[in-house]
Amino acid sequence: MIDQFGRKIEYLRISVTDKCNLRCVYCMPLDGLNWLKRESILTFEEITQIVGTMVPMGLRKVRFTGGEPLVRKDLPDLVKMIAEFPEIEDISLSTNAVLLAEQGPRLRDAGINRVNISLDSLQADRVDAISRRPGSFERIMQGLEVAQELGFEPIKINVVVIAGENDDEIEDFALITKDKPWSVRFIELMPTGSNLDLSARNFVSCQEVLTRLRAISDLHPVRGPVGNGPATYYSFPGAEGTVGVITPLSHNFCDKCNRMRLTADGELRPCLFGDIQTNLRDALRAGRDLVPIVEETLEIKPERHHLIQGSMEGSGGLVALSQTGG
Repeated sequence: MIDQFGRKIEYLRISVTDKCNLRCVYCMPLDGLNWLKRESILTFEEITQIVGTMVPMGLRKVRFTGGEPLVRKDLPDLVKMIAEFPEIEDISLSTNAVLLAEQGPRLRDAGINRVNISLDSLQADRVDAISRRPGSFERIMQGLEVAQELGFEPIKINVVVIAGENDDEIEDFALITKDKPWSVRFIELMPTGSNLDLSARNFVSCQEVLTRLRAISDLHPVRGPVGNGPATYYSFPGAEGTVGVITPLSHNFCDKCNRMRLTADGELRPCLFGDIQTNLRDALRAGRDLVPIVEETLEIKPERHHLIQGSMEGSGGLVALSQTGG
């Protein structure tokens, strides 16, 4: 799958639900959203059929996202179905890890190779405040411990940097990588309809993050772990892990984009942001050939996104990142 700008598309992020068990301040309104109706959400069989259509076209990597994917009942069953495609080389998961301790073993056995875990503070009270769900920190840390025990590799820790909330922990997060073979990735706060004030007032650029980390020690560019996507990676001398930065606002990484997104209700999106998408669900349920629709989506994949700090312009009117799989 090659788009109009010559980018090779081989990676599909599959949102299995728009629901989440947290209400993180930068991601979703406190009261949640108008959730998708059950009948509008793709079944496991429909997701598998879509993947089966795209595999001969060049699909090689799949990541399960949400919302929070672990709130979707029996997710390991879907993982097993996707793992049966020999052409799929990598199956990964993005999660807040609240449910990972109990579901991790089944997911590992089903075929999940690696996990990205959201963790926005190393302090329990802060995590609970950012997630707006008491007790979140303890369960996330349990999930992280189980992920390490199960041998998920690499383990990536995603930290959304928020001024006045967790930016004083940047150095603490990065220093974890000296002793742990983890990748700690700092992510710039991305504007959506539910966080415009926050993204306008509390933005921290990853350039500032790197400046602060270089004050600790030498920081060298490195290739980074498997599936590095939009992140740029660095490491401290002799460190077990890596530090990554994801810079959707201060730098545009779209020239290397290799992905599309499948929403929980079957929209194929060539970009996280904007309003461009094609409907696979209705075509699938009508028995139509999906290949021309996938090809059409490739043709309309934009060259880049156009996010603006503190503005909905460029986001495609998203209220929350969970609507498109983040």
